[in-house]
Formats: sequence, C-alpha cells, structure tokens
Amino acid sequence: MTPTPRVRVVRADERAHWWNEWLDSRQSFPATGNFDLAANAHGLLLVHNEDVVGPGEGFDTHQHRDMEIVTWVLEGSVVHQDSAGNSGVIHPGLAQRMSAGTGIRHSEKNGAAYTEREHLRVVQMWVPPTEYGARPGYQESDVDTALRGDALVPIASGLPRDRATTAITLGNRHAALHVARLDAGRSVTIPDAPYGHVFLARGAVDFEGHGALAQGDAVRLTATGGHRITATDPAEVLVWEMHAAA
Repeated sequence: MTPTPRVRVVRADERAHWWNEWLDSRQSFPATGNFDLAANAHGLLLVHNEDVVGPGEGFDTHQHRDMEIVTWVLEGSVVHQDSAGNSGVIHPGLAQRMSAGTGIRHSEKNGAAYTEREHLRVVQMWVPPTEYGARPGYQESDVDTALRGDALVPIASGLPRDRATTAITLGNRHAALHVARLDAGRSVTIPDAPYGHVFLARGAVDFEGHGALAQGDAVRLTATGGHRITATDPAEVLVWEMHAAA
C-alpha cells in the first residue's frame, strides 16, 4: 500500500527531552529506556538524538548489535574507542559511521577535560542494517571542504546511486544522510522518497509551503519531496532520504 503524502513539522520543544547532571538530550523519537525503537521510527530512522554533553563526561563502554550508527558533531569533539580497535577524535566536519554488526563495545566522551568547560553538541542517528549478522565496521571521513558549496551533500549513504560520491558507505541499501551548510539566501531541494526527515541543526530557514523553521525543528516527510529549503540566516541542515521502513 502506498502511504498518503504528508509533511509534519515537529518543533524543537515538541521533541522528547531527557537529561541528567551531565547530559541534555533532545530526541526526535523516544530513545532513552525504549526497547522497541521501531515502534516510534519514521521510515528507517530509529534514533535521532541531539545531545549536549558536559566537559569530561560521556558514555562509558557499552554494547550495540546490528545497527548503523552515524555521529555528526556540531560543537566540540567526541573521543571514540571501540572493541574492534578503532579510536579517534570526531570534530565538526568529520562524519563517522560505526556498524555494530554481530556486536561491538564502544565508549564516547566529550573531548574537553572537566577544567576546559567546553560542552559537546552532537547528533547521533541510528538505522538498521539491510543484512543482519555482518562483521562490525567503522569509517570516518572529513567532509568539511565538500560542504562549502551551499549544496546538499551525501555524507553517509547505502543507496547504489551514491557509491561513487558518498563520503561514508552506510550498511543499509535504502537510506542516505545528506548535509547542507547554507549561506543566507541559498536553497536546496529535498529528495523525493517514501520517507524523509529534515533536522535544522543551526540557523533559520524557510521550508517551502510550511513556513519558518528554527534551530532544533524537524520535519517528517512521507511519500513526498521536492520542497525547497531556503536559509534566512546561515544554516546547517541534516536530511535523511529513506526508501524503506523499519
């Protein structure tokens, strides 16, 4: 059955909110304590969290299985270590994908020490893999230069058409994450797809036919696309294009 075309704007203060003494998490889909992520998913997107992490804090070693996890840093840096021997510091402009596969343990920390008082602001997004039980994998790529052209850039994609252009290969053949950094007055067009998710990471834009979006606002698209997003202030936009559902 073909889904009915729909555009739903979700304002920043409508997103799920969870916090403790060092973490402030805004969640497009309830994630904390949720053991049935697919029940609240949009398309293939199971988790879309914008986290602010205090200096010197973070997530101690924990395990994932059969999940494609994409990390995009907006401010600060993430120190990553995992049981497959991968480690690194993820900063703005450096995209990261971890494929949990048959199982992987990792930790994620704010790269700033307690004494530096620099918060980390990061978006983490999860989609399921197309094939379960694969070997764990890891990839990172600096896309900062590619994002200087006021265009929608595929930074993590499993779509066959993106094999030659995507910075990171995603282990799901039906999903792609695009990012655009826009100067005021510049526009991009949202891809047509059965499911789409737009997140305004910073700035302000006009979403064609639906008005102004502010930082933290999101849009869920079903069976539609082609809408233009025009920056009214310098902006950064994250767009998921999905051709299947979880």
